[in-house]
Amino acid sequence: PTPPPTAWRVGARPLPLRPDGFGRVLPTPPQLRDRRLPTVDRLPPPSGGRFRSTLAPIGPAIRARMGQTWKPGCPVGLADLRYVTVSFRGFDGRPHTGELVVHRRVARQVAWVFARLYRAGFPIEAMRLVTTADLHAHPTGDGNNTAAFVCRAARQQARWSAHAYGLAVDVDPFQNPYRRGDLVLPELAGAYLDRDRARPGMIRAGDVVTRAFAAIGWTWGGTWRSPTDLMHFSATGG
Repeated sequence: PTPPPTAWRVGARPLPLRPDGFGRVLPTPPQLRDRRLPTVDRLPPPSGGRFRSTLAPIGPAIRARMGQTWKPGCPVGLADLRYVTVSFRGFDGRPHTGELVVHRRVARQVAWVFARLYRAGFPIEAMRLVTTADLHAHPTGDGNNTAAFVCRAARQQARWSAHAYGLAVDVDPFQNPYRRGDLVLPELAGAYLDRDRARPGMIRAGDVVTRAFAAIGWTWGGTWRSPTDLMHFSATGG
């Protein structure tokens, strides 16, 4: 049964900071232990409820929205990136339109993956571009944006992340958190470390999400030992 909607406001409660700059890892609030928040439409839903996708070069309007997520010195140029829109099903059961930036050589494959997820009814809460505001936001630990490109180093490492090449996608981060030592990201998602309690949006070995990404040759971070990155799929294996 679908639980009643909650009044939770994403991003409204800043967390105390740890020495490493991440937010303090706190217990998952009761409202988020079975998270099924409605999607806020930023783009028009697909007409007729059918899956739709578009691929386009990075034009001036999208470049402006990306802000500091790309800058000179990043390991991939803007000409090698593509702006992709895809349909997705929300936890509200309704069709929505999401947006991603990925490398041009994987754009069609990524759209194909989300077509499979859409037809299977796999729920996604949000899918919007990462912006400068996201880079500088104080941690709140309750984000759940399915996203791809952002020019950054791998977490707690000096090398570039696969996201910095447009070759990685994170799916439903709250339901599929990252864990390394005592760090959990998002910081309030600890209840979802219990993978024995099945809830919508969770990614599992052999499910439609892992099979779809495996079909295009991508690796799942849920198979790693340390860190464990349940949200993460990449073309590079990292």
